[in-house]
Amino acid sequence: MPPRFLTLADVSEVLNISAQQTYQLLHSGDLRGIQIGPKKIWRIEASELEGYIQRMYERTRPASAEQVDADR
Repeated sequence: MPPRFLTLADVSEVLNISAQQTYQLLHSGDLRGIQIGPKKIWRIEASELEGYIQRMYERTRPASAEQVDADR
């Protein structure tokens, strides 16, 4: 069974971005996560990451379609 929660490093690896960029996604609200324990360590639910990726595909799709039309 895959883990329910991912670390910042896990998310950074999946998205191929830096830990700082992942942290910025959390603080902007683009990616939802929770802070755990007294040190407030970030954890991101795997389903939240998948939802973020899906939203980014949806945002990218219209721009991609316009680019394909422009290239024709």
